[in-house]
Amino acid sequence: MQPGLAAAPLAERLAGGSRRLLDAIGKLAPCRCTQILLIRWRISARTAVIAVPYLWLLLFFVVPFVIVLKISFSETQIAMPPYQPLLEWAGAQLADIRLNVNPGNFLYLFEDSLYLRAFVNSLQVAAVSTVAALLIGYPLAYAIARSAPRWRGILLMLVILPFWTSFLLRVYAWIGLLKNNGLLNNFLIWLGVIDQPIVMLQTDFATYLGIVYCYLPFMVMPLYANLEKMDLTLLEAAEDLGCRPLRAFASITLPLSLPGIVAGCMLVFIPAVGEYVIPALLGPSDSLMIGKVLWTEFFNNRDWPVASAVAIVLLLLLVAPIMYFQRLQGRESAAR
Repeated sequence: MQPGLAAAPLAERLAGGSRRLLDAIGKLAPCRCTQILLIRWRISARTAVIAVPYLWLLLFFVVPFVIVLKISFSETQIAMPPYQPLLEWAGAQLADIRLNVNPGNFLYLFEDSLYLRAFVNSLQVAAVSTVAALLIGYPLAYAIARSAPRWRGILLMLVILPFWTSFLLRVYAWIGLLKNNGLLNNFLIWLGVIDQPIVMLQTDFATYLGIVYCYLPFMVMPLYANLEKMDLTLLEAAEDLGCRPLRAFASITLPLSLPGIVAGCMLVFIPAVGEYVIPALLGPSDSLMIGKVLWTEFFNNRDWPVASAVAIVLLLLLVAPIMYFQRLQGRESAAR
């Protein structure tokens, strides 16, 4: 939902309440100029309410993005902050302003294969984790949406229950489960399935497992919201026409749930690309993901310009598919 649409009901309520007050004042002020001023005040009040979410995006998204973009074109220096200012005063006059633009930070990302491998590995891990979360989350969301109404609240609470604890604590819990003398290995040995512990911790499998576990609710919730409001009479009509359940699912349920699939995949894929904690605690020590590269450049190498360039490229990689899907949805809505 767009911020302007979210603020529209609030603006309408405020405008509706103020409209009656202004009408009463207008009756007491028959002057034409006074009525024009009141109308203008009414419009400006409505505009101010609608502008709140856009102001929020400006302060907490656009401004930080501009700051990071500015740093990405700077040069590294041993100082605090560890980069040269983009504009420098070389003299006392306005014409003495010197612009220090260094596009070499972005060129350096493509010259060093380390950054390319980090981007590819991050996209691969995020894509596999997103597909796994979709394969697990879709049946779960479908089961919750088709369950009895008295059970839906309980099942949804169980889905979001892990969010009541710390994210770091949930990741650490998997260390106790997956380590060589952990609960899972001891349970398998007790069952006689294995004779010696299986190495599960510090592997790619542990990374995928941790990401899917931590971000699965982000896949389930939009899918449930989409499946729960679907018209079941469409499936009944397909059944009356002799359509088999599997074909009805592929022809009706799956296409109608596509917006929920896209939303869930974005909510899982975007944070998984830049994930740092889960690969650092559960993954192998030699795993190379973009979150680890950002941490190293910012805090170990203190190369803020290169780290900012990495962040800008990562942001563009994530924003581009989002804009593409929104454009497709806009075309579909216009076609309907």
